[in-house]
Amino acid sequence: MQIVSPKQMRKIEERSEGIGVSRKTLMENAGKALASVIDEYCRKEPHISPEEKTIVFLAGKGNNGGDCFAAANNLVYRGYRITIISVGGKPVSDLAAEMYDRLPKDRVEFLEGYRSENVEAALEAAELDYMSIPQNRESDREGASSPLDDIMQKEQQRMRQVKNAVLRAYVIVDGVFGTGFHGQLDSECAGIFNIGSGAYRIAVDVPSGGNCSTGTVSHDIFKADETVTFGFLKTGMTQFPLKKYCGKITVADIGIPCKAVEAIEGERKYYRIERNHLASFPPNRERDSHKGMFGTVLVIAGSSSMRGAAAFAAMGALRTGAGLVRVASVEKCIDTVAALVPEATYIELESDDYGYMLYDSSKKPLLEAMEKASAIVIGCGMGVTPDTIEITKLVTENAKCPVIIDADGINCIASDIDILLKKQTNVIITPHVGEMARLLNCDTGMVNENRLVVAEKYAEQYGIIVALKGAGTVVANSHTTAVNHNGNPGMSVGGSGDILAGMIGAIAAQGIGIYDSACAGVYMHGLAGDAAAEKRGQEAMLPRDIVDCISDSFRILKEKKKNRADR
Repeated sequence: MQIVSPKQMRKIEERSEGIGVSRKTLMENAGKALASVIDEYCRKEPHISPEEKTIVFLAGKGNNGGDCFAAANNLVYRGYRITIISVGGKPVSDLAAEMYDRLPKDRVEFLEGYRSENVEAALEAAELDYMSIPQNRESDREGASSPLDDIMQKEQQRMRQVKNAVLRAYVIVDGVFGTGFHGQLDSECAGIFNIGSGAYRIAVDVPSGGNCSTGTVSHDIFKADETVTFGFLKTGMTQFPLKKYCGKITVADIGIPCKAVEAIEGERKYYRIERNHLASFPPNRERDSHKGMFGTVLVIAGSSSMRGAAAFAAMGALRTGAGLVRVASVEKCIDTVAALVPEATYIELESDDYGYMLYDSSKKPLLEAMEKASAIVIGCGMGVTPDTIEITKLVTENAKCPVIIDADGINCIASDIDILLKKQTNVIITPHVGEMARLLNCDTGMVNENRLVVAEKYAEQYGIIVALKGAGTVVANSHTTAVNHNGNPGMSVGGSGDILAGMIGAIAAQGIGIYDSACAGVYMHGLAGDAAAEKRGQEAMLPRDIVDCISDSFRILKEKKKNRADR
């Protein structure tokens, strides 16, 4: 699935208008698509007639409000009761104003969801908000009143009407802010969003309060049960926390011509990783196949105190189809890994007094092993010492096959990141947020708030592939960004990342392109994690369950491939 940034979407809409499909047509189509989603939901309870169901639109003053007006105009003639709450003021765009003017004023209830300027200061002083307004109308005040009392009374009446409308809604539609939103919601808008209601909540294009570029959110963001986004999924909606406020995401076709997408040719491409992007994997296994045809993965990992990391990387590589896996590590680690993964072969390296690899005595056997490798995985549980830093440099600067740097391998290059500029081959780094922050010498908050940009800029600067792990893993190279959508919180256990590194190494060793290898590894890892969660439950699953379910991910891939062929 193609994804676009908000900026790219604006360019596509401009090109669309230039080749004959106007913004007005797009807005009308958006209104129809939104109305269809609302109508489909409402018809799930056929015993309740449309006349008994109130659709409340929270309409902003921009084009998102115009989409609401277009949808409302469609729904009102299907028999639904329509209430439009104008949030922020009257329509300011010509298109939104035109859609507003089309509405049958005698069949739609209109309410003001904003304070007029002349009462703002007075009401701020009185600290009036929606939570302080009772649902039922109070009796009028008796006796003389001051100008402030009159203002307060009128404002209470307006806010009570808005609150009651939201409370009686069957469906609430948020069309306040669109994909260009950034910053924080004002108190009036937040107050409306926080009115408690059992209504089904639908966001137009993106929940108001969400940043569609970065995936960050404002306090009091509209929490949607479903988001109807138009044309294409937007980049920020693939990332948390925004993704969790979107609910179910429906991408609606609004008639954008294919040629309009040419407006962003030459720019960074975005897509969601799906089966059709993995057409070349897994490779066919002919009857006369042998282990040499499926590559050799060299895993340089582990230490006396972190033996499981090497085992998980080796198991991940073997389960993902590598013909041969060689594990280079210290003696105590090899003893443990050999018992868990007897299918691998081993290169014993000398250790220091703390159980970490030594550089001088390891240099020759590692260089010899690197010559025979089809892909190298380095870093899992290796520790960060002067010697392991030198080993990481040795591999990065001398390897001729793809190198996957994970965990402590990433921490080893953090002190001298320019090592990556001396590479002779393709490199994939697989950091989690903490490791990415160490590479950038910043806090994790900065990384979390800019996951897409961080991965992209780092990939561009060093000519590498960055697989920034986490919910919505981002895989970026110099010109393309892919986002993963599977996986689950049960995978948030030490060892999961080691398995992923081994899986990517195995895919690269089988001759798959380096970027596709990273994407395929991330996608298959997520499939295996979901299969493990199905069998064990997210709370009880362990990394070893993910390894055991890699076979399920292959089965799912093959089923999807067969279904595509049958169509």
